[in-house]
Amino acid sequence: MFSHEAYKEKNTAPTVTIEPARLCFGATLAQGVLNLYRVETQSPCHGGEVVAQVLQSHGVKFVFALAGGHISPILVACEKLGIRVVDTRHEATAAFAADAVARLSGTVGVAAVTAGPGLTNTVTAIKNAQMAESPLLLIGGAAATLLQGRGALQDIDQLSLFKPICKFCASVRTVREIVPVLRKALAEAQSGTPGPVFVEFPIDILYPYHIIQKELAPKGAPKGIMGKIITWYLQNHLNNLFAGAWETRDNSPLPVCIPKATTEQIQQCVELVSRSKKPVFILGSQSTLPPTPVDKLRKALESLGIPCFLGGMARGMLGRDSPIHIRQNRRDALKEADLVILAGTVCDFRLSYGRVLNRRSKIIAVNRDRSQLLKNSDMFWKPTVAIQGDAGSFILSLADGLRGYTCSSDWKEGLKAGDITKEKANEQKAEDKTERHLNPLKVLHLVEEALPEDSIIVADGGDFVGSAAYILRPRGPLRWLDPGAFGTLGVGGGFALGAKLCRPESEVWVVFGDGSLGYSIVEYDTYTRHKTPIIAVVGNDACWSQISREQVPMLGSNVACGLAYNDYHVVADGLGGKGFLVTRQDEDRIADIIKEAQDTAKKGKAALINVLIGKTNFRDGSISV
Repeated sequence: MFSHEAYKEKNTAPTVTIEPARLCFGATLAQGVLNLYRVETQSPCHGGEVVAQVLQSHGVKFVFALAGGHISPILVACEKLGIRVVDTRHEATAAFAADAVARLSGTVGVAAVTAGPGLTNTVTAIKNAQMAESPLLLIGGAAATLLQGRGALQDIDQLSLFKPICKFCASVRTVREIVPVLRKALAEAQSGTPGPVFVEFPIDILYPYHIIQKELAPKGAPKGIMGKIITWYLQNHLNNLFAGAWETRDNSPLPVCIPKATTEQIQQCVELVSRSKKPVFILGSQSTLPPTPVDKLRKALESLGIPCFLGGMARGMLGRDSPIHIRQNRRDALKEADLVILAGTVCDFRLSYGRVLNRRSKIIAVNRDRSQLLKNSDMFWKPTVAIQGDAGSFILSLADGLRGYTCSSDWKEGLKAGDITKEKANEQKAEDKTERHLNPLKVLHLVEEALPEDSIIVADGGDFVGSAAYILRPRGPLRWLDPGAFGTLGVGGGFALGAKLCRPESEVWVVFGDGSLGYSIVEYDTYTRHKTPIIAVVGNDACWSQISREQVPMLGSNVACGLAYNDYHVVADGLGGKGFLVTRQDEDRIADIIKEAQDTAKKGKAALINVLIGKTNFRDGSISV
């Protein structure tokens, strides 16, 4: 692991003469440093224990990981303190699970992975967390402090890799730095616009003194003055690593900074709303962030009575059948609206970069991130009021300032009527016969009917999941998990794991496409080992359909889009779960099979419903790029 040989230059170094007086001065200086911090060489404590103590003091209940020698002390220490260590079969799953915990719990999700490839495997998941604004702490192992850049096992420049996608990056260089660095990282993850942070722990920061000392002991060192210098240097470095390591430090959370709208901005918005005849809310994931409890936010929206379009984590905010939740015809509604309130919503591709907004409408935009707040405002839209602040607390203040306000009934009822018409048409499409296999819309309608009030829905896929977004209705706030703006496939395995651990009494459903399922089906092994019985329904059409739909007519080829009607249910069985196959011959039994899958999950076993589906024109014209 360590050797004095690593400290030699690759080429022959020039001879250096060190006068005895200078050597004595160096030793004296080193002793002076050590006098500042006591080094307890006999202590059995190690840095992993300090990491676990900080996590515990911040309320962390789960650490998602894939084992590696670089991080073993952290995982062992977390287990001893009662922090549940959940090991997955891929590092990306660990990060996705931490992301889900962050979204559902309002705290920081934590993933710990080993150095090098362990960390590179998380890059997509960490970028997804950045785009979704999820507060996530990624803990990474690293080569020993003196071996970095010298060809050690799994040694790469990890900080450079994560700096572009994390709010905060740090490499801990001594044991005494663990507490202040972790406290700062955890605060940064939650402050301002939440996001992922990365802290690197070199292996010699985490193991006990006596183990590091043994590995650092010079073996075959040259004799004479040079050997003494090497020995002194290594011992001095070791002592500096552990100096002051076990002194008592404050582990408690640092204050979290959250920007909020000013009184003047709130009053300006109160006046705009009070004068409007056709206002609408468009709520994004940011509106669900702490410190505003989602139940209070829901009551505030209901008191205002303004029609709401919900996206991201805001789906389900108003329950299944709210009179002010509008699910369909958003483009048409925005053409008519005279006031649009973008609460934590960004004018990116999801709003056609702002082109769907009526230029005659007044627009109030609220976002914690200034770059997101004004995205594309120089091209397609202009905010009347732009507030860099927290969307949830803004809505509470707005509702407080608009007590007695009543939104036009005609406006609300007109939009709701459009919903009813569109949804009836969708129900009729569900009864159409497909050329082969089952109509996916019918399957989704039956799933919708079976979902209990406490269910959580995880969305991971393209075409089948896109259809599900129109049909499945989350029953309440924080009951829908999708990737977010990055559009990442493969989130399902980790999201479902994190959701089930956060809400063990809830049914956790994952809606998979057969393409996206391939990223994380192996996590059925994780569900079995960690007793997290989720339920998955897989729309198996043997195709990357969302891509194929455009590629074939435009370019005349289905290359790389074809899959197979594989027996995914058998894979679930082999990994300790319970699989169900649903074909056209089972059309009259779909509801019964869904009920059997639910019963399987209640008995503690993860279930997978592999549904062979055909093609429909339901999503013709939807974009895939």
